[in-house]
Amino acid sequence: MKRILITGANKGIGLATVKKLLESYSDTYVLLGSRDLSRGQHTLNELVNSNQQWNDRIDLIKIDVEQDDSVNSAAEEVAEKFGKNAGTLYGIVNNAGIGNSTSGMNKILQVNTYGIKRVCEVFIPLLDTTAGRIVNVTSASGPMFLAGCSEKVKRLLTNPEVNWAEIETFMNESLKASSESGETVGQSSGLGTAYGLSKACTNAYTIYLARQIPNLIINACTPGFIETDLTRPMAEAGGKTPAEMGMKSPEEGASASIFLLMGTPEGSGHYYGSDCLRSPMDRYRSPGDPPYTGD
Repeated sequence: MKRILITGANKGIGLATVKKLLESYSDTYVLLGSRDLSRGQHTLNELVNSNQQWNDRIDLIKIDVEQDDSVNSAAEEVAEKFGKNAGTLYGIVNNAGIGNSTSGMNKILQVNTYGIKRVCEVFIPLLDTTAGRIVNVTSASGPMFLAGCSEKVKRLLTNPEVNWAEIETFMNESLKASSESGETVGQSSGLGTAYGLSKACTNAYTIYLARQIPNLIINACTPGFIETDLTRPMAEAGGKTPAEMGMKSPEEGASASIFLLMGTPEGSGHYYGSDCLRSPMDRYRSPGDPPYTGD
């Protein structure tokens, strides 16, 4: 069985990814990651009630990607239950994330960027060393953020040789600039959002990680403009329904993650659109447009 950890899996796109794997791939075993144990248990119960055969193919893992202790405990739990060696896991889907928070830029970075790094660092030793996969669910907000940045920042966060120290330095500079003036480092015009910055940095981390661990297949993707708890308030604020805003279902939002996990993506260290085609990291590519062919 291919054991797959999915963070933020008790609702939205994460839950849709769980369902798709269980429905369409009989050789999968899903570790349903949830920050809130009671909500995660409720979701697991609903899944099993909908299909009793899934009872032997799913387990609940408590994991809050913002907290070191929680991520470490989750990895220990998985190792105790299923084994401490490489090959215990086939894949990781880093789906957990938050939108723009009233708590500020640091919290967004701690969840959306550092959170993925925390999960990767402790769970990679459990991955299959020959076929293991990591999917980082980011957003088109990352490329759109970079499109408004200076050429220097664009080069930094799309550089094939980018390293973590450079990414972290940029985030720290952004935090300092944001606290001092409300601006975001590298923006050529206007105010960049912390959310887009966090996703651009996570895409850059994907480049770095794929280069560091070439035997794994590591890619990032956008789920698309999906109706979730994160996006629904946008429709409400505009007095429109999610459909009128052009939002798609969470099931549609799971497509790119499933492709990168179970399909045949082109290489590693890339970013894919919601239509499962390669996309640039420094500008928006509409679904249906020709795939990106750059390095």
